[in-house]
Amino acid sequence: MGELSLPFEIASLAALVAILVLDLVIVAKRPHVPSVKECAAWIGFYVGLALVFAGVLWAVGGHDPAIEFVAGWLTEYSLSVDNLFVFILIMSRFAVPKKYQQEVLMVGIIIALIARAIFIAVGAVAIEHLSWIFYIFGLFLLYTAYTQVKGDDDEEEGTADSRIQRMIRRVLPIHDEYDGNKLRTRVDGKKMFTPMLMVFLTIGLTDVMFAIDSIPAIFGITQNPFIVFTANIFALMGLRQLYFLLGGLMERLVYLHYGIAAILAFIGIKLLFHAMHESPLWPEDSAFGHFVHDWVPEIGTLTSLGVIIGAMAIATIASLVWGQRSGSSHGGGSHGSNGTSGTHAERSGSEA
Repeated sequence: MGELSLPFEIASLAALVAILVLDLVIVAKRPHVPSVKECAAWIGFYVGLALVFAGVLWAVGGHDPAIEFVAGWLTEYSLSVDNLFVFILIMSRFAVPKKYQQEVLMVGIIIALIARAIFIAVGAVAIEHLSWIFYIFGLFLLYTAYTQVKGDDDEEEGTADSRIQRMIRRVLPIHDEYDGNKLRTRVDGKKMFTPMLMVFLTIGLTDVMFAIDSIPAIFGITQNPFIVFTANIFALMGLRQLYFLLGGLMERLVYLHYGIAAILAFIGIKLLFHAMHESPLWPEDSAFGHFVHDWVPEIGTLTSLGVIIGAMAIATIASLVWGQRSGSSHGGGSHGSNGTSGTHAERSGSEA
């Protein structure tokens, strides 16, 4: 099979963007709290669509792009699920009415898509011209994995959020109450922004941070910008329905961040190994050069796919089987990508 053609890539991206736009239109016209049945149906549709797309890639371009897509999609999907903890925290902190949470999530998905597209374009150019960038990506992912396991201080995070909110309030007039899903309202004849603006700004900032984490991870699996971008699109599809479907179950996934950390650490090591072969910092005929050539492996995509599936399966099963006892003894809640915990989300919700 040959490589993917440009017309195929353009047609695929146009179709996927059209699906996201249709999803946005549906949410905008009918804001509501989706039922479990509705959420499950949409998630099943998007997962099935991703698998069909993988099959099309196999038929058009062979098994390599198909396997790279599936591995990249699962990596980005697992990171997106982890990020839902942070979305729960934001919704709780700002006491967003459930009726309008779908719109907030959809806006967040659009911002995430734009942010990731920018980072993908920059990353693709950097990889093409600066092969040593793989060292930076690899070390960054290892550090991110370390922060996943270590976790962040919730109080420091809350202080940082409050500082940002105070800065925004100094510049813009923000009212304390919502006016439906409006960004602006009129209070005593004066135009003011509603808290919805603060929610969108917070979602946007976190989306940018998520993109910084996720893009190096998927570039560790494939350097094809088309596959990187489509994997990100499919990872974002169905995310808002998953938010409502999981609900309280997410607070039971107390070991999820360990699974994410294992995936990021593995891909970080894979990137460092790849960098040693592609951009060595030593002569190839040196002793260390021979050592790298003979003993440092180039990890394949199938191995990556197995590690990704295995890490998430083990983390999920461990959380559901042993997480209840661990949650009661350690305070419960699993960490998101910035150390956010489920209990913190609940606490912030009660304070909002």
